[in-house]
Amino acid sequence: MRFLDEGEALTFVFQSLKRMQFDLRGPDEMTRDTKPTRRLLQARGLLAAPRQYAVVTGSKGKGSTTAIMAKLLQHLGHTVGMVTSPHLVSFRERIRVNGRAIPEADFLRILSDLAPDIEKIDASLSENQYFSPQGIFLAAALTWFDELDVNAAVLEVGRGGRFDDIAVVPNRLSLFTPIMIEHPRQLGSTLAHIAWHKAGIIKQSSYAYSVPQPTEVLEVLQAEADGQHAEFAWIAPNDMGEYLGPAENGIRMRLGRYGEMTLSMLGRYEVDNATLAVQGVGNMQSRLAGHSHGAAEYAEAIRAGLADVNWPGRLHQLQAAPAVYVDGATNVNAARSVLRSLEDRLTRPLVTIVATPVDRDFDGVYRVFGEASDRIILTETSINPNIRFPDAALAQSTAAKYNPNVSYAEALPAALALAFERVGQDGTLLLAVAQPLVGEAMQIWGLSFETI
Repeated sequence: MRFLDEGEALTFVFQSLKRMQFDLRGPDEMTRDTKPTRRLLQARGLLAAPRQYAVVTGSKGKGSTTAIMAKLLQHLGHTVGMVTSPHLVSFRERIRVNGRAIPEADFLRILSDLAPDIEKIDASLSENQYFSPQGIFLAAALTWFDELDVNAAVLEVGRGGRFDDIAVVPNRLSLFTPIMIEHPRQLGSTLAHIAWHKAGIIKQSSYAYSVPQPTEVLEVLQAEADGQHAEFAWIAPNDMGEYLGPAENGIRMRLGRYGEMTLSMLGRYEVDNATLAVQGVGNMQSRLAGHSHGAAEYAEAIRAGLADVNWPGRLHQLQAAPAVYVDGATNVNAARSVLRSLEDRLTRPLVTIVATPVDRDFDGVYRVFGEASDRIILTETSINPNIRFPDAALAQSTAAKYNPNVSYAEALPAALALAFERVGQDGTLLLAVAQPLVGEAMQIWGLSFETI
């Protein structure tokens, strides 16, 4: 076997992109190219399996929607593949079958086998081209899916959609979570252009569903569907699931024929993701063996699946006394949503650790958490050098506008030490931090996500 550990394998996966020195500053239509991935998948026959695919894109909630949908399909009796990003602890978490991350031995074996074809394709590229790491992960995932006879797969787009390697699969179903302004440098500065990027996942004569969107987004999605002779439907606001309140192991919700049930996630916003996932599963199941959509057994599988979802790092409770929650809330909408979701669970004092990247509205995030918290502790990380944080002095002076009790710690362990000094046993500690720190928190608490 060529690769002996995950670190060595990842060095290989990222070497083509690294030659570009990660300097891809233009829009995706100018800097991204899925042709190398297509060549690899075709050379290996990795698109030949009679498998049903769903591809999920959007600006928020696409990971949760992917995880919920995969769990529902699993409860319906299918062998389900899932590709998501980013990961929390190990890159292998990005590739799962029935909730189990690809084992390191299988990842190393498969990547070692793919390496000669990857190198051959990479060697043929011009100096302005690179082999996308995401495309390599996709090839490894599809290889493993073939080995395990996966018959249904749900894949989360990394960014955009039209030029994203995930979207090269022959998906008959496309799902759209809320679309908003994001990654303007890569996707454009207007909502319509960002929606155009997302709409690129729709395939010829396929199906597409969306949660409620702004009119200009729906018009773009509909135009793309019409051009592809695809059937597009958006879920009307009145048909979305209804949040009913907290439950012991999540939240209670009501959705159409399924009635009142438990969703084993804490965020109120997950009701919308669950609604879209249920809609998507109904479409996929029509092309898969098993219970018909109208059967009582089908409805029971949906209810059981929603109660069994485990999607770590998304408003995740780490411990009970004092209560500690972690979430990747690094924009204003997410910050408000987290506080709203926890309003029935929060106890005082509320101490919030905040780590918001400098390219986000950190002033707005500081305002939301600063006004709601008894104390704010700011921190950062160097785990991912591509994610930068505000200068410590700037961060503290900005946050102090909204809360006089502001502290700064250079790293998460120090921030946690400060927080536990102040929160006591009866308060609540909230970590609203960028994704690398979510993973770091999981490691500090000794949590493993080999199976979810």
